Amino acid sequence: MEVDIKNKRIEHNSDILSLIVPVHNEEDTIEIFYKAIKNVAPKINALIHFHFIDDGSTDKTLDLLRQLAQQDNNVHYISFSRNFGKEAGLYAGLQQADGDYVAVMDVDLQDPPELLPEMLKEVQSGDWDAVGTRRADRKGEARIRSWFSTQFYKWMNKISQTQLVDGARDYRVMTRQMVDAILSLSENQRFSKGIFTWVGFKTKYIPFENRERVAGQTSWSFWSLSKYAVEGIVSFSTVPLTIITVLGFISFGISILSAIFIVIRALVHNNSVDGWPSMVTIILFIGGVQLLSLGVIGRYIAAIFLETKRRPIFITREEK
Repeated sequence: MEVDIKNKRIEHNSDILSLIVPVHNEEDTIEIFYKAIKNVAPKINALIHFHFIDDGSTDKTLDLLRQLAQQDNNVHYISFSRNFGKEAGLYAGLQQADGDYVAVMDVDLQDPPELLPEMLKEVQSGDWDAVGTRRADRKGEARIRSWFSTQFYKWMNKISQTQLVDGARDYRVMTRQMVDAILSLSENQRFSKGIFTWVGFKTKYIPFENRERVAGQTSWSFWSLSKYAVEGIVSFSTVPLTIITVLGFISFGISILSAIFIVIRALVHNNSVDGWPSMVTIILFIGGVQLLSLGVIGRYIAAIFLETKRRPIFITREEK
């Protein structure tokens, strides 16, 4: 295998590790991240190719990526025409990655770089197709956010055949075979944590203590995480549709029983039934169930609508 370094072709017999790093307005973290990876590079038994995916940043992120690419021929980047989201960034990175092994990592160093040599070694051994990471705790995270995250994993595993590891990160090292399998799933509505699990392959998880960002501010708000969770449920479970079907049957059954009760009471007491409050309550209950059902069905229909449009997952504005 030949690798181009400083415009010269030299023989290189080691494996190549493609490191995919999605970034969005990360001008404060890119150089810190690059230096951190370079510090652990001597312990990694592979040549590292950096693949930064700029997700429509509005700060100096792209300028910094251009500088790094000029300094190091093993640094590559893709810049989107606008913000398409992290999932699009991951997909673009997997498409661009040309290594024997592929790693996914966040730029904020919440993913410990020192684990990378061990992760790659485990995959290179042939015992595992992928080695991922998971947070052993959620120290430093808001309690309400931590609670909702835990509940998401708990209920997702109950309603989906695709089992997610609680606290699992996107940070992982994969074989080329596994990456090719992931790329074969070209769906528009992507939920990578579920896709990584759905494709199968032997995967090992390494726990680590939660870490704070090294610099900058996260672009993940509680609302964006909530929307991401809904996308995950819609992508990997049809249980919500089953639930509203059951609710419909229950509501129908209750209405039949209520009608029978009202008729019998009218016949026995020989008078009409008053009870506007109870009637209004029943109407509101049935109306609420119907609106909830329409909302759930609508979300699935929206997913189908977006898939049938066949729009590209991302659009590239600049690439190196």
